[in-house]
Amino acid sequence: MTLGVQNGKLGLCPETPNCVSSFCAESDSEHFIKSLAYSGKPEDAKAKLKAILAETSRTNLIKEEDKYLYVEFTSFLWRFVDDVEFLIDPNGSVIHVRSASRLGKSDLGVNRKRIEKIRSAFSL
Repeated sequence: MTLGVQNGKLGLCPETPNCVSSFCAESDSEHFIKSLAYSGKPEDAKAKLKAILAETSRTNLIKEEDKYLYVEFTSFLWRFVDDVEFLIDPNGSVIHVRSASRLGKSDLGVNRKRIEKIRSAFSL
């Protein structure tokens, strides 16, 4: 598992279906997910994203840089930890995302649902 920004991008997903990323090819329907779109200043988008994450249960902000956030999400029942990263692209007015389970092969769609829930809150 590679976390962080490498060459201006987030790490790719493994072959297992327990990961989604906006840096995967769109033809990879199992792993590709659209980035979060925003308008306005990148710092305002980051503040809004941080506010959404702060209101999300079992979420822990691990690392914050100027254009990058790394967050751990812990499942309620089994306490599995998922690694979620956000990379703000000020030139494209998007926030790239990567959400991956640390263990197992299948996540029953949890990572995709998580990002879509964040997208819904972000677009309000």
